[in-house]
Amino acid sequence: MDRRSLIKQAGIAGVLAAGVAPAVHAQAAIRWRLASSFPKSLDTIFGAAEVFANAVKAMSGGKFEISVHPAGEIMPAFGVVDGVQQGSVEMAHTAPYYFFGKDETFAFGCAIPFGLNSRQMTAWQYEGNGLKLMREFYAKYNIVSFPGGNTGAQMGGWYRKEIKSLKDIKGLKMRIGGFGGKILERIGGVPQNIPAGEIYTSLEKGTIDSAEWVGPYDDQKLGFNKVAPFYYYPGWWEGGPQLDFYINNKAFDALSPENKAIVQAAASHAHVTMQARYDVKNPVALKQLVAAGTKLRPFPNDVMNAAYKAAMGFYEELSAKNENWKKVYADFSAFRREQNLWFRFTEARFDSFMQSQKNL
Repeated sequence: MDRRSLIKQAGIAGVLAAGVAPAVHAQAAIRWRLASSFPKSLDTIFGAAEVFANAVKAMSGGKFEISVHPAGEIMPAFGVVDGVQQGSVEMAHTAPYYFFGKDETFAFGCAIPFGLNSRQMTAWQYEGNGLKLMREFYAKYNIVSFPGGNTGAQMGGWYRKEIKSLKDIKGLKMRIGGFGGKILERIGGVPQNIPAGEIYTSLEKGTIDSAEWVGPYDDQKLGFNKVAPFYYYPGWWEGGPQLDFYINNKAFDALSPENKAIVQAAASHAHVTMQARYDVKNPVALKQLVAAGTKLRPFPNDVMNAAYKAAMGFYEELSAKNENWKKVYADFSAFRREQNLWFRFTEARFDSFMQSQKNL
């Protein structure tokens, strides 16, 4: 069996376990830079880029190396799309919905309120039309995309005061990313888009009233529980937020077929690894947060219902004025409908039963 066949059949795990590198030794060494939108202290979300880079290096026998740079080191957290588009860096790792200001369609690459859960998102990307549609859209920005991890459903954030009803959302200044902010605004809140490294100080000083990031493990690292006692769930704006690896199209096209296969395999490996890490670390962190005094609360029903109604209305408005959005949302919403029908009879019922068993 030749090396090219091996990587296709064995996948990354088999290749790494066997210690075999593809036949790229005759090619010149490749050195890329990856700009992350996240601080290095967040080993789960920033770490996914490191998992990717390490896999690329291992599978190429050290011939293809990618240096990973945290937000702010070579460009700002929210500057990575411009950086990749212009070729300042070969690639980036980011949350696509950060860039909805350029075009709302970016949000589909990550999450929209009341969208897909993580399994459904992966299915839409890999086996539905998601990856095809998003790559068609990203091509306008000289970008080739690969799924780069998922956090799973997120928490609803930290609040300095209790949220008892929809009335408590009125005037609430909240750090919230992506489209969640658009919907929060429609139900009376005041969204703030702040990078991870600046959230704690803003919350501590009272510049904002609340903040969301990801979930227990990352939130504990960032110390939000020290400055806001109430922790709400679920993060209805992020039921299955995906990160993406963005690669400059010219840089990707210049790769050999072997190296393109390596990038694809390494991205899939990082995609799976990231959520696995969150699923392992979040339960432990949540227990620790509650033990330290965190007050865990579900969002009131009137908040959830108002947000859902606002989201559906917003999507209709966007479809009427943004052709890029309309094209992707038509496919996305049809896929969501079929997935939720299926999950209602399987995953949702099974999960609900298992979580009601007190003896587990």
